[in-house]
Amino acid sequence: MIATPISSQDIAALNVAEVEQLAKRLEQDQYTNVFEGLEDWHRLRAIAFQRPELAAPYLHLLDLEAYDEA
Repeated sequence: MIATPISSQDIAALNVAEVEQLAKRLEQDQYTNVFEGLEDWHRLRAIAFQRPELAAPYLHLLDLEAYDEA
């Protein structure tokens, strides 16, 4: 399985409902393999850095530390 990177344009086009759906998948953690979950985690992380207002309710899923890059 090859991960599909999320572009800045993809993130700019996201809406609240799409991010909520992504977060629900992460919370449910019912992936068929670990790589699917990791891909969603990276997507939410990218959203948190580029559109923090969308990811704010779900930061607990990322467990970001103060030393992470911005």
